[in-house]
Amino acid sequence: MPDISLTTLILLCLAAAAAGWIDAVVGGGGLLLLPALLLGLPHVPAAHVLGTNKAVAIVGTSGAAVTYLRRAPVRVGLAVRVGLTALAGSMTGAFFAAGISSDVLRPVIMVVLLGVAAFVMLRPAFGTAAAGDGTDRPVTRARIITAIVLVGGGIGFYDGLFGPGTGTFLVLALTAVLHLDLVTASATAKIVNVCTNAGALAMFAYQGTVLWQLAAVMAVFNLAGGMIGARMALSRGSGFVRAVLLTVVFSLVAKLGFDQWNA
Repeated sequence: MPDISLTTLILLCLAAAAAGWIDAVVGGGGLLLLPALLLGLPHVPAAHVLGTNKAVAIVGTSGAAVTYLRRAPVRVGLAVRVGLTALAGSMTGAFFAAGISSDVLRPVIMVVLLGVAAFVMLRPAFGTAAAGDGTDRPVTRARIITAIVLVGGGIGFYDGLFGPGTGTFLVLALTAVLHLDLVTASATAKIVNVCTNAGALAMFAYQGTVLWQLAAVMAVFNLAGGMIGARMALSRGSGFVRAVLLTVVFSLVAKLGFDQWNA
């Protein structure tokens, strides 16, 4: 455990709870959790902050995934196949992370996110089908392969390499590729996100860059936030998830823009 004040620890735990809630509803909890860790641990090496972030996030994501699995229609077999590909992708991304400049990636991600936001706003029906429709519609083999390779491998690699907004990208990609409603996509994304977090965490743990004691304390709050968020998404439906999605996307664009401006 690093030498931090009780006030800082409390604030980090509250940030972990809020991040768990955001991540469970639509993804993107790292948008809050990672900056909170960077601010609360200014003298801790960045690699240790990233590793600790993954150790906290995987607990909340796992809790949300269990909550969704109990109450939402999810194709577990498909989700696991995408997730295993994502695990390999995230480990590969984490391995190459040290050699890639985030200054190059930020502008590209900002443009993609703005395009996503425009698409969601201009298509009000996107992802608003009744919960359960996504599991009843036939999905072609080509779409399944696309989900495994593009959603799993591609976004998994991005999560290990850079990270912010991974859950959001998963929800959007699964909705578009597999024609899921947003609630079902969020549920499926949690399973995949557990795998991406596990892959990246395994690499960070191997490198010895995880503050396990701090992560264990924060993870309790992240788990609570994640389970509450999953229940709210299930009870309030796709319209609620869509509103949170747009909020997170614009917040992520603002955060990346601020980082790019100050780079």
